[in-house]
Amino acid sequence: MTALIETSVQGALVSPVLPEHIKNYLIDIDGTVCDDIPNEEPERMATAKVFPEALETIKAWHAEGHIITFFTSRTEDHRVVTEEWLANHGFPYHGLLMGKPRGGNYHWIDNHIVRATRYTGTFSPLVKRAATVEVFNDPL
Repeated sequence: MTALIETSVQGALVSPVLPEHIKNYLIDIDGTVCDDIPNEEPERMATAKVFPEALETIKAWHAEGHIITFFTSRTEDHRVVTEEWLANHGFPYHGLLMGKPRGGNYHWIDNHIVRATRYTGTFSPLVKRAATVEVFNDPL
């Protein structure tokens, strides 16, 4: 992938923005693309059952040029087994982030657009639906 370099009107470097048609998917591993394996049972990580529809969907997204990054609550001690598991099952990806905070109820705050989709048991085509979201109170 080509490095993206963006500059502001004033010429200062700023964070890059992908083209609108390219998505930057951040995908959890355990309980989302495979069995939910807790860090306390690392011996199960190598044999976690893959969710076939997740693999098919992620392969399609990758083939369409989207960025695939896995993130997980697994620790750095589990990086090798995780990378081997992803490779053995044929998951294409660009990055792997370890050490996601555990416990759920995530609230992501960012200066870029963030779209969240909760995995509820099936990978299927994404659709747009109206939803209520929490936002900062803009005093303007």
